[in-house]
This record gives sequence, structure tokens and C-alpha cells, in this order.
Amino acid sequence: MNKRKAILAAGVDAGSSRTRCVILSVEDERVRYLGHGEHVSRGWIKGRLADQQSVAESVRWAVRSAEQAAGQPVESAVIGLGGPGVVGGSARWPYEFGRPRKLDTADLEYAIRRASRVQMEEDRLLLQVFPQDFTVDGRAGFRNPKGMTAELLEAHVHLVTASAQEHQCLVNALHSASLGVEETVFEPMAAAYAALRWEERRQGVVLLDIGMQSTDVVVYHGDSLLSTVSIPIGGEQFTNDVAYGLTVAPEEAEQLKLQVGCAMVDLTSAKSIIEIPSPEGRPPREAMRRDLSLILQVRAEELFEKLREAIDDCGMTQQLLQGALLTGGGSRLPGLLELAERVLGCPVRPAMVDADGIADLPETLEDPAWTTATGLAMYSARIRLKKESTKRAPGLLGLVFR
Repeated sequence: MNKRKAILAAGVDAGSSRTRCVILSVEDERVRYLGHGEHVSRGWIKGRLADQQSVAESVRWAVRSAEQAAGQPVESAVIGLGGPGVVGGSARWPYEFGRPRKLDTADLEYAIRRASRVQMEEDRLLLQVFPQDFTVDGRAGFRNPKGMTAELLEAHVHLVTASAQEHQCLVNALHSASLGVEETVFEPMAAAYAALRWEERRQGVVLLDIGMQSTDVVVYHGDSLLSTVSIPIGGEQFTNDVAYGLTVAPEEAEQLKLQVGCAMVDLTSAKSIIEIPSPEGRPPREAMRRDLSLILQVRAEELFEKLREAIDDCGMTQQLLQGALLTGGGSRLPGLLELAERVLGCPVRPAMVDADGIADLPETLEDPAWTTATGLAMYSARIRLKKESTKRAPGLLGLVFR
């Protein structure tokens, strides 16, 4: 039997700080790493796309670097979208038949589509639809009621919406970089796709993608995505706090945060002293490292308190059997995992790419900063495989139920 031709799959994470690209190959339904690349991001202001051409240039260089490593060019990619412009919400729609009848796949798909047709503000775009479950003749909690007999079917879905203008600007930026857009995916959902196995999502887990301007959150339980939230706290807020608290420039504050920062005072030596940069012509200053840690801890506590409120709102306070996972460049701050465990009261670990799912994955990508880009590439591979097997698994349910 002849082997299928290898399919190239690419993901682009155009973050506010770094733009990253990962390229994979899919051959006989086996995913293999080919290459990755990154470049400093330009064109973003406070998490919003402000200069389309600068973003396109950052994407172009990141993709070019990945193509050189892979030894092959790519024509399209799955792009990630996050930040304060992304909003999640739930919707439902009752589908009444008038008489009892056996439910089939077409009924479920129709109920999902109708539940997704909510009235949105003028600039809002429906980004993704996540079916949660169904209510059948008043009985709730059915994941897939195909084959049951009912008069009334109600679909429950979670909808992720984004600013239509921002989305189009991002798509245009990729087109300017000579790259087609296969699909746009909410970034923490892509990270979860790379880092979480089905059974972990099913048992209950929350994933945080800590970026430069915001922290994007997804909550899973019982096979379903329950909630998506964007918290307006990211790495830049931590840096600004350090700059204000220690009276240094933002660039110097960023270096202090990265080099000697810790988000938990209890993990910092009481006698440790750090050198604080001073304006030219003045001698360096000294400060207790615990002062820096206290500044970072206050902001981190605010972030995790807001996360706990979001978890409470979706009724998952006692249901996170798999705990919380942190990803994104901002998640690498020492002490953040320990503080999160203390505030959330559950196990917390880094969201690393599941290396068992990708052959030849280099250690470089086993880093929370690369989880989203890798997840976007894996999502691209999944889409391409779906296109090849549409005769075997057609329809909306085959695409969104995982």
C-alpha cells in the first residue's frame, strides 16, 4: 500500500511580545515536528493590533525562520487570537418537534446551529462554537442523545466572539505576509489542545495563557468547554508595577523581573540584596529582593483572585480534579505556580506540550511559551485530516465535539 503524501500544518501565535510559528507534518495520521521560528512582535499597543504592516512583518520573519528549519515552505496556517477583545458566553435553543421521534445527527446539528444564532453587537464576530450538552424532554445533561426518542430537544453551547475589525486586521496581516488563514482559534483553547489529554479535560481543569497584556482562560469539565474569560492582567502590568515601585525605567524593570524576580515573598531570602539601576552619572542603588517579590506578589494575587471568581461563576470551585495549568511567556515567573496553588487551593503545573503526541519534538518547544503556537499547528493538522476524511466523519458534530 502506498503511503499518503505528507501534509504540512502550521500555527502562528502573533503575540504582543513575540511572534512564534511551528510547522508540523502529517503522514499516515502521524504528526511529526519539522521546524519552528520566532521574531520580536511589532505593531501591538496594549494588546490591540495598531499597525497591520508591522504585525505582517513580524509574522513574515517568524514564518520564514520556521520554513528554513523545516526545509519546506507553507502556504497557510491556523492563527491564534486572544486578549480583551475576545468574549465568551453561553446560549441555548429549544427545538420542538410536535410529536415524539427518534433523534438523529441532523437534529443535533440543527439545534446547535440555531443556538449559535444569537444577536450580537455590530462589531462582534462569532469565532468558535463549543457544544456543551443537550436537554431532552426536560432532562438535562445528555452529551450525545442521538437515537433517543423525544418531542423537545434543547442545545446548550458556549460561544466565543471577537471584534470583527480586529479579527479582519489580523487576517489581513497574515495575507500581507503571503500566508493564508485556515482558521482563527482562541489561544488558550489551542494551548489546551496541545497540553491536555481528553481524560484531563473530562475530569475538570482550568488553563491560563498569561500574555503580555492579558491572561486568557478556558475551563473544561465533562468533555465540554464551560467557560472562556480574558483577565486584563499580563506580564506588562507586572513590569509597570516594578517600574513604579522601584522608580526605574520600564526596560530596567523588565530585566529585574526576569533576572531576580519572584512572585512569592516566602520563597525569597530575607537577606538577599539586589542592585537597582540608576540614571547615568549616579551610583547604583540597592534594595532588598523581598521588596521586588512583594510588588510582584501583590499583582499575582490579584490575577489569581480574579481567576478564582471566574471559576466560581461557572460552578467549578470543587470540580478541578486536574487543577490549573499555566502557559504563555508570563507564566515562567518564579513563584507563580506556588502562589497560584495557595490562592486557588488546587494543584498547579506548567502547561507543556504533550510530547507523546508529536514525533521528534525538540526540548526547545517543551516550554510554556511555545505551547500555544504548537497547539495551533496541531489544530491545523487536525483540520487537514478532517478535510481528507469528510466522507467518514461529516458534519458540525464531527468538527466540534472532542
